[in-house]
Amino acid sequence: MALRPLHDNWTLTAVSGPIPQEVAQAAVAATVPGCVHTDLHAVGLIAAPFDDDNESAQQWIGSTLWRYETEFDWHDDGSDRHDLVADGLDTVAAIEVNGRVVAETQNQHRGYRFDLGAHLRDGTNTLAITFRAPVDEAEARSAEHGPRPHVNHHPYNALRKAAFNFGWDWGIDVATSGIWRPIGLDSWTGVRIAAVRPLVDLARRDDGVDGVLDAHIDLDWSEVSTGEPVRVTVSVGGTSISEQVAQGAAGVVVSIRVPDVQPWWPAGHGEQPLYSVEVALDRAGEAVDHWSSRVGFRTVAVDTTPDAEGTPFVLRVNDKVIQVRGANWIPDHAFVTEIDVDRYRRRVRDAVEANMNLLRVWGGGIYESDDFYDACDEAGILVWQDFLFACAAYAEEAWLADEVEAEATQAIVRLSPHPSLVIWNGNNENIWGHEDWGWKEPLDGRTWGLGYYLSLLPSLVAELDPTRFYSPASPYSFAEGIHPNDESHGTMHIWDVWNTLDYSEYRRHRPRFASEFGFQGPPAWTTLVDAVHDEPLDPYGHQMLVHQKAADGNLKLERGMAGHLPEPRSIEEWHWATQLNQAAAVRFGIEHFRSLSPRNTGAIVWQLNDSWPVVSWAAVDFAERRKPLWFALRDVYEPRLATFQPRESGLALIVLNDTDEPWRGEVALQRTTFDGRVLAESVQTLSIAARGEATIGLDPEFTDHADAAGEIVVARLDGFATAVHNPVELVAQRLDPDALDVEVRPAADEPGVTLVQVTARAYVRDITLLVDRYAPDATVDQGLVTLLAGETAVFRVAGGGDADPATLQDPAVLQHGNALHRGRAAAV
Repeated sequence: MALRPLHDNWTLTAVSGPIPQEVAQAAVAATVPGCVHTDLHAVGLIAAPFDDDNESAQQWIGSTLWRYETEFDWHDDGSDRHDLVADGLDTVAAIEVNGRVVAETQNQHRGYRFDLGAHLRDGTNTLAITFRAPVDEAEARSAEHGPRPHVNHHPYNALRKAAFNFGWDWGIDVATSGIWRPIGLDSWTGVRIAAVRPLVDLARRDDGVDGVLDAHIDLDWSEVSTGEPVRVTVSVGGTSISEQVAQGAAGVVVSIRVPDVQPWWPAGHGEQPLYSVEVALDRAGEAVDHWSSRVGFRTVAVDTTPDAEGTPFVLRVNDKVIQVRGANWIPDHAFVTEIDVDRYRRRVRDAVEANMNLLRVWGGGIYESDDFYDACDEAGILVWQDFLFACAAYAEEAWLADEVEAEATQAIVRLSPHPSLVIWNGNNENIWGHEDWGWKEPLDGRTWGLGYYLSLLPSLVAELDPTRFYSPASPYSFAEGIHPNDESHGTMHIWDVWNTLDYSEYRRHRPRFASEFGFQGPPAWTTLVDAVHDEPLDPYGHQMLVHQKAADGNLKLERGMAGHLPEPRSIEEWHWATQLNQAAAVRFGIEHFRSLSPRNTGAIVWQLNDSWPVVSWAAVDFAERRKPLWFALRDVYEPRLATFQPRESGLALIVLNDTDEPWRGEVALQRTTFDGRVLAESVQTLSIAARGEATIGLDPEFTDHADAAGEIVVARLDGFATAVHNPVELVAQRLDPDALDVEVRPAADEPGVTLVQVTARAYVRDITLLVDRYAPDATVDQGLVTLLAGETAVFRVAGGGDADPATLQDPAVLQHGNALHRGRAAAV
């Protein structure tokens, strides 16, 4: 029994809609899996969708019916069943075999299996799939069933299709159609393994720990199968158990206790051992079917028991509290079929190297490929998985609810082997939206999704995978009668800062768990200008605004810099200043949130990645270039962090030790001038428990500044990054814009690596090499490096080919906060 892929020799044609003449006449060679946009671009029928304002010019694609067609040879091999297996069809489709419609689908988020036996003929067969226009279909269903509130301009909530695909405040509107996951023919006889849920637990002994595996195995039987029983054998960790199953039985649960397993841990808490699980099905000694995957043995719990301060949100893995340092994840490409296993692994590596331990898969995207979860399993990156509901009201009647139940069931089952997956979440912002976004009047008593979040989804998780925690929503307070976005209860989203407030207002919030917050900045210069070609380049140029999807986004960028940085005088300064301000804002927020430990147990920044080249909240842009924000996240997510924070008694140094080793050492405090002259100093000994924190109040000699524009306070601790307190904002500091001595040289023992050594003659803030302006393929090992007078840093720049290394000293490449004062009157 083997699935025969049907991925070859497909053609694509436009059936009806506002079709350009040159497309109407074309039969395009189609890639499967793939989508219409990428196929049309591959043959030159449309321009690159992400460039210029091609988004608006290509809106007709989402209002067009598309037909995929192929031929394949088939000969009856005597099997009982011949099933068409379609893992992903996007979205409302009619499937034809040899000219006859045999099935219809209406959900991108689930797979389908149809028996084609009665429709196949010996020899050549034709398979065709016609996709209805997704934009028109969403609008028609919304009108038919009654429009319900949603953000953005298309009624994506009327269709079970990825919401982001219709455009978002960071996403391009490219409503796709296509066969987006594998498709094939499965010929089988008698019985097959329909699904396996390998649910795990730990059984602790005095001298070790055993792994417990309950393999829930669902079986599918053909009508003409014999009455003989079958044997199911489950093997894991060197242990095997077999069970006999009667003919026609729906399934069986096989339980195994695996002695002396090594538990799976999140990054920073231990190793990530993975155990192969094999399920074999045989009848009368003959192999019939086989299934394999990997598991990690671990336990998961989230504590929301009310306490004196409200309702916590404390994630525990293997009974150990995990302080979450994470990011929200969106689909890594607007055309999701373009994301391969290597791209997934590079993004997960971005998370690992930024000291993250969790990614939240946001509800407006997709249930990602197993390649994503595999990479997280191996790296120890926890996954919080939203069910796919975002920023909208959803009908609960059967026309939509039946599909919701089917897709959720498949997702829970498919993802159940992955130890990285620890939280299922009902929706993104929908309960909050119903409370605060003016939904109640237009809904007028109609259903809006609450039944999914409080009944259907938790019941499915409880039935199919009770080993994982379920949260009804994000944000959510886990307390009856409490606002869903209350900072003292459960999870919180903080968007007033980006939308209306200065980023210093992050300190006004004291969230128990911050599951969304963030600040915008542009992508790398090269990423930007490869897609935006306004002449001259300007923040408010037409194409620039096409690549800025947030409402009044550039105005918010300007407001967000005011009072922090000098006003930019050129597009180059705008680019650097907005990138720097994005990093500063998020760093400010996370340092504050982490300083609230143990009240606060996690921060999940919006967002790790981008789906196209755009001004956005991402830390890694679409071209996979790490923005300054990424370096800020790496620093602020260090397990050991020292940060200056205001407290009721005055300025304090908060020291966090999120490691398994206690820390004891000296804390050296200094108040200095920018040129290094010491104005006050002290040394004291401090002890911090493992996974603990400590607070040191500062005496007036460190906080009473004679010259706030020219002084800083510094804390040095062995094993921690130096903490610096700036009494006033960069815009008001008397910073020397030319205080660096620079030396560029090739690395002696690393071919292709160039070293850039910088030495500060005075205090220099946030030194960053924008290496894409040196060479598009160049990378650098660090950024946002702050140096005190006399200190030196060495940057390792890889790549660059034949580019002139001297360019690395160019002010357009070698940037820092001080440089924003260049050519301006000194602060007084």
